[in-house]
Amino acid sequence: MHVCQTSAGPLSLEIDYADGCWVHTTDGRRYLDFLSGIGVANIGHTHPAVVAAIREQVGKYLHVMVYGEVIQQPQVELAELLSKCLPKPLEVVYFTNSGTEANEGALKTAKKFTGRRRLVAFTGSYHGDSHGSLSVTGRGVYREPFEPLLPEVTFLPFDNVDRLEAIDDNVAAVITEPIQGEGGIRVPSDHFLPALRERCDKTGALLIFDEVQTGFGRTGKLFACERWNVVPDIITLAKALGGGMPLGAFAGRREIMRTLSVDPPLSHVTTFGGHPVSCAAGLASLRVMLDEDLPRKAKERGEQLRAALRHLAGKCAHIRDVRGLGLMIGLELDSPEFTQQFVARALQRGLLLGWTLHSNTLVRITPPLVISKAELETGLNIIEECLKVKT
Repeated sequence: MHVCQTSAGPLSLEIDYADGCWVHTTDGRRYLDFLSGIGVANIGHTHPAVVAAIREQVGKYLHVMVYGEVIQQPQVELAELLSKCLPKPLEVVYFTNSGTEANEGALKTAKKFTGRRRLVAFTGSYHGDSHGSLSVTGRGVYREPFEPLLPEVTFLPFDNVDRLEAIDDNVAAVITEPIQGEGGIRVPSDHFLPALRERCDKTGALLIFDEVQTGFGRTGKLFACERWNVVPDIITLAKALGGGMPLGAFAGRREIMRTLSVDPPLSHVTTFGGHPVSCAAGLASLRVMLDEDLPRKAKERGEQLRAALRHLAGKCAHIRDVRGLGLMIGLELDSPEFTQQFVARALQRGLLLGWTLHSNTLVRITPPLVISKAELETGLNIIEECLKVKT
């Protein structure tokens, strides 16, 4: 094995092909995907519109020049459509390769725009594994092996309005996920994000929303920030943005984003960010999402799924909680041992599940937003079967 492994127990499924909500392996088995590649396959695997867009763009050109120096139509069209979809005044988009790069760019931009250095993040957060993004990730076990990281980072408790006073006029940016993903699908109370917006406005700190996992219909809104009617100064995106291709972005107000082109010019550059094939795929994916109103479908399917899981909770002592919005759902079980056994049993029965990075008792349930009612019921039947198995 020459591919670096970062887990002692990888799934080790040899993939043959994937379509819709299913992943097929070379041994002839198929698995119903309730993970979506960790929130990537929102419109399903290998959607025909995305595949067609990729094939067309591959026939035209691949990489031709570093970011921003030539006009590439897939970038232009995707940025234009994104700007129409994002809450105003977020209208200027910088494309990256991934979510962690989007967060790196957002943090750099906030420092340069404000002239400040201090950053605020939240316990339980996850923003990526590169040095800057890791510096604002709120779990020490992942930060400590790589310290020293960025200085002047303060962590506050998530969903605690009383502690927001720690954000002062020395803070360049506050970064948070609207819903914590790897922290255990933690949905904040309705007053937290509005209070955070108010505090940032008062101190002049920029508010960065990391919507890498929550974006593109996953929570029942196109962007999760719409749920609370709170607009950040910068939003970061990835995962479902590329329709299965590697693509990230950060977007903000025009005056904020302009800071990357002056004093000095080329303040933030990338070779492959916004690759034309990825942008062509992302454009096709976003059009599918809008044409098929997938946020609405995610809301409806999510309500059905959470209701069914809560019904199961009344019959299964192992279930401690069911939470989430849309098709971003967490099933909290009573022990790490049972959680591991449950996920393994589900895999044996043909259902892909997993837990979140910061929790070993929280089962992540994030199927493609295109999942049918019949496929949802298939997955629920497997979940019920696996929960009833005696330990």
